[in-house]
Amino acid sequence: MLSLDGLVVRYGDTVAVRGIDLTLADNEIVTLVGPTGCGKTTVLRAVAGLEAPGEGRIRIGDLTIDAGNPVPPEKRRTGLVFQDFALFPHLDVYRNVTFRLQDTAPAEHWLAVLGLNAVRHAMPDTLSGGQKQRVALARSLAHAPALMLLDEPLSNLDAALKTSLRWEIRDALKAAGVPALWVTHDQDEALSVGDRVGIMHAGRLEQVGPPETCFRDPASRFVAEFLGEAAFLPGRHAAGWLDTPLGRASATDGPSLPDDVDVLLRPDDLALSTQGDHNAEVLHGRYEGETRLYQLRLNSGTVLKARVNHEVVLTPGTAVHTRIAAGHPLTAFPRQI
Repeated sequence: MLSLDGLVVRYGDTVAVRGIDLTLADNEIVTLVGPTGCGKTTVLRAVAGLEAPGEGRIRIGDLTIDAGNPVPPEKRRTGLVFQDFALFPHLDVYRNVTFRLQDTAPAEHWLAVLGLNAVRHAMPDTLSGGQKQRVALARSLAHAPALMLLDEPLSNLDAALKTSLRWEIRDALKAAGVPALWVTHDQDEALSVGDRVGIMHAGRLEQVGPPETCFRDPASRFVAEFLGEAAFLPGRHAAGWLDTPLGRASATDGPSLPDDVDVLLRPDDLALSTQGDHNAEVLHGRYEGETRLYQLRLNSGTVLKARVNHEVVLTPGTAVHTRIAAGHPLTAFPRQI
């Protein structure tokens, strides 16, 4: 279990992390995501013992760490997996995984689970990127950590491998029954891997919650714009409903809203048709394989994006009818002038 209470980390006069409160339950994976320089890696490094907390407390199981009690990294029972793999180049796979182990049975278990038996005597420089990351994960898990820390573990891998390996790593963490803090800049990775997602901005946690909640009901405009593709349509809020030029939708529960609002619309919230009253024009489109993404300009001048089936082919300049087709409540924010 991990608990952060008011964690503050400074680099000289610069405050990198500003009062982070976060708790991980047993066997929970929390992904931290945010733009470069937001403080997400600093949080992980403070938990690992590579940065000292200026204020607040870090609890890892029975350990309590703060500025007055700086527990060294080797005493924290944390497993670390980095983007550069950090393998010992002079040791083969087996000796990397069993490094400093008295009982090698856990190493044998994770070599088998992660499909590494066939390369157990290979040297790191002969392995693929995916194999190296599996070795790094096996080495950490074989030491029975109380907490796993993963810093951009897939950033050095190609796109196709990232998709499959993220699930392998998630499955291994769940099988080990160990909580994990996973730092990434990849929004898709954060949303698909984490039991909960924490979105960071300027050293603060803007929102923490289930992936679906953070995406569909963002707590701030920053979260709305950072996670996925977002556009805002002027509308009116009244009695739990949002009235817009593209139709009516129910509003998500949340803070009270003024009458004039900006309604958050994702590309999947809209439907397009060349039939009916034309209220928009196609500016351009992008082929995505199974879908196409179109940028539209409404007659009012507002620019939106709509994602449709790949068989819907529209050329720039095509007049279309677009409407809100979302079957879920929509989030709105006070109107920005």
